[in-house]
Amino acid sequence: MASVHESLYFNPMMTNGVVHANIFGIKDWVTPYKISVLALLYEMIHAEPMALLERRRLNKLILPLQQGPDLSLKQFLMVVELCCPETSFELRCRLSQMADGELKDMEHFFSTLPNPFSDSEVCKTSVVGLFVRHMLLAYNKLSFSQVFKLYKSLQQYYNKDRWPSPSAGPQPELPSSVNEDMELTGAEDTSVNRVDGMDREEPDAGPLHHSELCGHDTTGPLSQKQAEYFFARQAYLLKNDENKAMTPAILQNELNNILKFNPDFAEAHYLSYLNSMRVQDIYIATHSLLHYFDRLILSVGEGKSNGDEGYGRSLRYAILNLATLHCRFGHYQQADLALQEAIRIAQESNDHVCLQHCLSWLYTVERMRGSDSLVLTEDSVKMASHFALPYLASLGIQSLVQQGATQGVTANKLLDALRSTDMVHWKQSLSELIEISLAQTTSIWRMYGKSTMAWQQAQLLLNMNSLEPVNFGVQQNNTEAFAVALCHLAELHAEQGLYGAVSDIMTHLKQQFPPHTQHAKLWMLCDLKIQFERAMNDGKYHLAEPHITAIAALNTTEGLYRKALLLKALNQTSEASKILQRLQHLCEKKKSTEMIIRVLLATAELHWDSCGFATALPLLLQALTLSRQHNLQSLASETVLHLAFTQLMLGTPEPALALLEDVLESILAHGSFMDKGRALLLMARCQVALAGCAAEEDRLAALEEALETLHEATFYFSRLDCSERLRDVYYLQARLHHALGHSAQRNKFAMLFRLLDQELPLSGATVMTHI
Repeated sequence: MASVHESLYFNPMMTNGVVHANIFGIKDWVTPYKISVLALLYEMIHAEPMALLERRRLNKLILPLQQGPDLSLKQFLMVVELCCPETSFELRCRLSQMADGELKDMEHFFSTLPNPFSDSEVCKTSVVGLFVRHMLLAYNKLSFSQVFKLYKSLQQYYNKDRWPSPSAGPQPELPSSVNEDMELTGAEDTSVNRVDGMDREEPDAGPLHHSELCGHDTTGPLSQKQAEYFFARQAYLLKNDENKAMTPAILQNELNNILKFNPDFAEAHYLSYLNSMRVQDIYIATHSLLHYFDRLILSVGEGKSNGDEGYGRSLRYAILNLATLHCRFGHYQQADLALQEAIRIAQESNDHVCLQHCLSWLYTVERMRGSDSLVLTEDSVKMASHFALPYLASLGIQSLVQQGATQGVTANKLLDALRSTDMVHWKQSLSELIEISLAQTTSIWRMYGKSTMAWQQAQLLLNMNSLEPVNFGVQQNNTEAFAVALCHLAELHAEQGLYGAVSDIMTHLKQQFPPHTQHAKLWMLCDLKIQFERAMNDGKYHLAEPHITAIAALNTTEGLYRKALLLKALNQTSEASKILQRLQHLCEKKKSTEMIIRVLLATAELHWDSCGFATALPLLLQALTLSRQHNLQSLASETVLHLAFTQLMLGTPEPALALLEDVLESILAHGSFMDKGRALLLMARCQVALAGCAAEEDRLAALEEALETLHEATFYFSRLDCSERLRDVYYLQARLHHALGHSAQRNKFAMLFRLLDQELPLSGATVMTHI
């Protein structure tokens, strides 16, 4: 961000007990809290030699005390006392001498401060030296009346907490950063998440007091340097770990207080924009974004309207940011109009970088609309490579990979493209794109039905050390890539019946991505789908029904599909058929191949319920063709299971068993427990059907083999608490034990079947018409 604009309307006089120095050329002023910090520095310089550990603690404390907001005297002395009790006592005595004495005592204190230009104790270019220089300059520019007001405010500051005691009353929460290492690197560019064509720099400074996060009241308005550090910290936390940032309400209140004293703080308006995006408030977000660029244009001073510098550049990126805002809220027409305006201005000024950002957002808008953006994406990758913009080029390639995966491009081509971009990412240290690449690879393997490879890629992402510098003690682990990986892991654990692990993952997701955050919808939808599947597997349809409304609110397509599944389970076939037809038409418009295949399979199951097995064959063959064209191995295996069951019900068990054996290895290697159990149950039924026309010895051996297969299927269904499938397995086991003359085993499984049949709804149907 540009440096903070100095407001010509800022009152340089006393405001809320704070004496402001002349604002022209000065970015800081003297406050009673700053006098306390100066007193601490004086004691550290002139005090007797202290222990090395205490000296180290005080040295680490200096930077957050200077950069953070003003603390009350009680908080300040408590923090110092934790580092060095002797220094805290001397500091209290010195402040008491000034506050209880006369104005000349404060004057004498400032005259005894070390001069960074002449004294050897303080280097003029050090952090302490710069701070002392600023304070001395600000104090020397005060008039006599302002000095007197400063002295009165110092007395009020001291008398408010005259006798602070660590054991008296409730203690204020201490800063967590006292014992952390300080990073004394600059933080000039405080912009975060803003598209401006500049190098992507992150603020790098030391930790700040916890009082800032808690929003403690300060003794007055923040100085410019304090405000800049506050903006940099909060913007960085909003990007990398939103949980450690202030809550939306508290942060907005702090920003409003800052803007009261200086409405031309451009960074305050931009931080307000980021804060409004957290809670999806488009009105305040748009208002703050426009005000940010208005102040930014004023702050750059004189400049050409169409040049590389000046307000012309700010205007181009203002329109581009406005386009991204509308795109974020789904206003694609307004986003397209804003992009066209940004492109026009960028072309007039010959700004190739801005044009590439516009082209990237243009194909993003087209893709979110459901249009074919392949040509635009390819053009964007070529131009970004030509102008040496690796970040935009890699984003374009990843977008091409995503589109190729939905259009049936083979896995080797997609993974080769991702591997080539990964080399660029590691070479350029683009940590964010490395994470996106790993998350995308996880999603691709999941789509192809390779659960083991998806598990491996997700674990690789979660255990990868970020290449980003760790600022403010924050690791970058709350990005969309981490949310996607964790959601995949939750679904993979749910497919294996590990619901305890699923609960732990969901708890972590809820803590890392609170409901008001941008990526919370990912785990919300994932959690609802898992709960719906559990309720359906257990036969508790009344518990599954409320989840449909919540799923539909997050994803209309998923909500319609699960509503059709529930209606089919409740034998409301006509309503389910209408919804599936509507859903298929909707998915064909969106070109959602996976959902089209699932709709075809659900429609075929509706034909089974009416014994229309022959009419289900064309639907299953269409689904098999689509799944093989798009390399969707998991859906292809599921479709083959449906075909095998259809052939079994049509009286041809031999080709049904042959189809089943072709996909059984893939299902047992990568399938979910439900798929494994259903495949083994279907195999047992095929074995029983073939045993009917075999010799007596072969028949008994086939029945024994079918019992072993059913026993293995029982393991998978019991891990999932799938009561409906267990009822079918118990029924078959009881029939087979009866045919083999095992009376005790027959009675056991007959009792288990009876118990489940009484518990589950729609019981009494022993002829299984589903897979």
